[in-house]
Amino acid sequence: MGYKTDYARVHGLGAAGEGVTHWWRQRLSSIALIPLTVLFLFPFASALGEGHEAVLALYGDMRHALIAVLMIVVTFWHLAQGLQVVIEDYVHGKVARTALLLVNTFACFALGAAGVLAVATILFGA
Repeated sequence: MGYKTDYARVHGLGAAGEGVTHWWRQRLSSIALIPLTVLFLFPFASALGEGHEAVLALYGDMRHALIAVLMIVVTFWHLAQGLQVVIEDYVHGKVARTALLLVNTFACFALGAAGVLAVATILFGA
């Protein structure tokens, strides 16, 4: 029989303490996506029917390219966070969960980097 209090028996067990930070980051990224989506879609929609050259000219401008890069980065960051929550909640095997979390991180990073590289290629005319 131990003489520990209830608090002493459970101290150090339970949550990792990262849930609130993760929740706030996902909310902040979703809030950031609201103006970024508007700033990205209106210029893109205006150039959409005008052909390839109009889109190249649009993203050849530094302001539009910067908004596109921010949109891509925040979108894939938000996607990675959301998929992480789904994987942690619904995948129960430790090996499968770890593998899917690694694939999630790598895929979101790779797709985001490809998008940023595409915009940079248009901007710098390589």
